[in-house]
Amino acid sequence: MSRSRSVAHLVVAAAFVALAAGALLATARTPASPSTRVVGAASRRASGTSPRAGVRSTTSTTSPLAVFRSRPGAPSPYLAPGSNPSVLPGDVLVADEGNNRLVVVNPEGRIVWQFPQPGNLAPGTTFLSPDDAFFSSTGTQIIATEESDQVVSLIDVARKKILWRYGTPGLPGSGPNQLSNPDDAMLLPNHDVVIADIKNCSILVTRVGLHTPIQRIGIQDTNCYHQPPLRFGSPNGAFPLPDGNYLVTEINGDWVDEMTPSGRILWSTHPPGVAYPSDTNQVSPGVYMTVDYSTPGQIVEFNRSGRLLWRYGPTSGPGELRTPSLCEPIPTNGDILCNDDGNDRVIVVDPRTNRIVWQYGHDGVAGRAPGYLSGPDGVDLAPPHSFLMRHASTIGLPGPSCASGLPLGACTVFPAR
Repeated sequence: MSRSRSVAHLVVAAAFVALAAGALLATARTPASPSTRVVGAASRRASGTSPRAGVRSTTSTTSPLAVFRSRPGAPSPYLAPGSNPSVLPGDVLVADEGNNRLVVVNPEGRIVWQFPQPGNLAPGTTFLSPDDAFFSSTGTQIIATEESDQVVSLIDVARKKILWRYGTPGLPGSGPNQLSNPDDAMLLPNHDVVIADIKNCSILVTRVGLHTPIQRIGIQDTNCYHQPPLRFGSPNGAFPLPDGNYLVTEINGDWVDEMTPSGRILWSTHPPGVAYPSDTNQVSPGVYMTVDYSTPGQIVEFNRSGRLLWRYGPTSGPGELRTPSLCEPIPTNGDILCNDDGNDRVIVVDPRTNRIVWQYGHDGVAGRAPGYLSGPDGVDLAPPHSFLMRHASTIGLPGPSCASGLPLGACTVFPAR
């Protein structure tokens, strides 16, 4: 979720700044209008129902992560005061970018897994600035994106070993085994890997074990503006949806698109009042969530017409967000798990009260000791509640294809190698 932080991208995004006024962490905010808190999101949360009703949760009986599923107990001294471990259904995977590591933190605030540790990396191999990480649909692997190092890594959870990589570390490019600021790699159940290739203005699909693409949606040039599927305005995420499609976020111009795996665009909209959209995903049918990678930042829920449904965006105090890059709903209670990059923390927000109810990390203080993070830029729940495991029944089509009638160059399927 680390964005392509080039000056050009930020200048374009800045033109769309329209932040909503917020309040302090300790006080529940008044919404922008009465209707925005009752459409979809608020009524569902008030009832306590899961926002993922009807979406199958898949538990892997062979997953080594069973050891992570501890029942919440008393918070450790490493959590922020007032944190409630019971708001989390299990442990949390954090891409701790500034510390060049992945950690799994339990609800009580203790690190129960970490990568890499001494001996985990082969001689000459680096693991630098991981900015996104997601458990595989089986829970046995983690797909991590090292955006600033131009590589995606697949990690075996139990053995703590890198199994496969795509990209040439340190060398951005557009040829085989090259990426240019990759973001939010998604490992599908059929072993395809979907990558938002930010500075190549396109969505790339490859497969575990290969070092060549199997499909690219987008013409692959450096003119990153909104013209999907021919090109995308610096795409920083292609998140699977329960219907088998993808939700693509475009930084430039503040766009979100629903796209089929074959490249057909079903709709596009502007997340309302957002300067720098990041990592949009679905909350419930017809309700979507994005974060604004700005300071102050915000969390915004909206529908496909761009109508505001809910917003969290305090502009001062302990509730203020600083360049947050990913938030996703917790499927068991409707709370929201976020990494607040610029504040060096991972938090849970209760949208019923607009309060932070759980926090790991110290506000604006980077560190590596227990209780500290440094620019965390990616987050995922541990299985069986992890993002890709929740979508395992619908993602991963038999193979790449291109829809008919697309503009020339918008979709390319590459020969099998």
